[in-house]
Amino acid sequence: MPATPGSAAATKNQTPRSRVILASLIGTTIEFYDFYVYATAAVAVFPALFFTGNDDTAKLLASMATFAAAFIARPIGSIIFGHYGDRIGRKATLIGALLTMGIATFLIGLLPTYQQIGLWAPAMLTILRFCQGLGLGGEWSGASLLATEYAEEGKRARAAMWPQLGAPFGFIIANGFFLVLTIAFGFNSAANPDGVSHSFLIWGWRIPFLASIVMVAIGLWVRFKLEETPVFAEVQEAKKVVKAPVAEVFKKNWLQLIQGTFIMLATYVLFYLMTAWILSYGIGKPSAGMLGIPYQEFLILQLIAVLLFAAFVPVSGWLADKYGRRSSQLVITAFIALFGLTFKFLIDPALTGTGADVSVWRVLVFLCIGMTLMGLTFGSMSAILPELFPTNVRYTGSGIAYNVSSILGAAITPYMAVWLNADFGVGAVGLYLTLGAVLTLIALFFSPETKNVDLAKL
Repeated sequence: MPATPGSAAATKNQTPRSRVILASLIGTTIEFYDFYVYATAAVAVFPALFFTGNDDTAKLLASMATFAAAFIARPIGSIIFGHYGDRIGRKATLIGALLTMGIATFLIGLLPTYQQIGLWAPAMLTILRFCQGLGLGGEWSGASLLATEYAEEGKRARAAMWPQLGAPFGFIIANGFFLVLTIAFGFNSAANPDGVSHSFLIWGWRIPFLASIVMVAIGLWVRFKLEETPVFAEVQEAKKVVKAPVAEVFKKNWLQLIQGTFIMLATYVLFYLMTAWILSYGIGKPSAGMLGIPYQEFLILQLIAVLLFAAFVPVSGWLADKYGRRSSQLVITAFIALFGLTFKFLIDPALTGTGADVSVWRVLVFLCIGMTLMGLTFGSMSAILPELFPTNVRYTGSGIAYNVSSILGAAITPYMAVWLNADFGVGAVGLYLTLGAVLTLIALFFSPETKNVDLAKL
């Protein structure tokens, strides 16, 4: 909510709303682009280049383990960046988060492989993945506060959906980039029949990582032009900035931390099943209980479905403003729980077929339903979590809740899904999603409605 018109903060702050929208959107788009580039490579590239052995499932699990390293880092990043975001302001902290993520992603594009330096390769990959997590841990909450603390009264969820659009936009750019490259390089199989001698695996995969530095430069240019949010500027004027935001939020807002963590849980489980795991399942070998769809073909299916993700993010914001955050999320999360029960029917190889005989339309329906629900649940989260916390600990509190949930709901999800499918079939993966949705339903039931709270008075 903007500062009172007569206040010093409002008089000083002349940032156009269009610049706020662009700054919150472009930052999360870059951050999620970096994250998705890694997720795609973790399935299609890294098992061949950074891990050894003849067991494809074991190499995929090892690659997914490095993917999970970022989620361990994200709560740490939320504490570090949250401290400075609540102490010195949103603008400077967001610039630091963007640099951390962008530099780590660029350096991944320069890494030598296992064949070149042995075990140092996966070790360095894991360290840089950890740094990616630190950056994203500070990015999301800052971008969300940028949107919500500038928002008009009654339109906060719709304003807050702009940083959420960074997720589908980043996905489209990252996976679209990989699709173009695989076509250009003639690389059309995650099974990699040509071994590591294929030109795409020698140097082509590095291009999306190296190119991220251009996007980071654009994001920095936009963010340097911002002013501090009016809500936080009022806190600074009133000298209500706390010295230790982390201690303060755990002391006074521990219940909100728990609520926020589990409110976000189902969203995370769904998110990483529909992005990271489903790619490995879709292009994986039928002999390992997966579908065996050609890599390029599956990327096209994902890109079609993710358009629905983007389309329903604004719908989520509108529903949250009209009917309330809690009410709309209760209904959406119930549908996510039901969706988990359809996995066996929609994408079990015994029913869909595999390889050349796979029912592509059936898989596309599955992806479209999942991505639609993803847009509906994700779109208003950047309003819901910040609204749980007072201004002087909002960056820290919302960031910790969002990123601790990432450990519970996202870090182990691709790994667990690979294991559950290998041992129990794809229906068990769906039940895993249903369990996460049930836990979120419980958290929502015991949480307050925050639609009408005044951010400036929290």
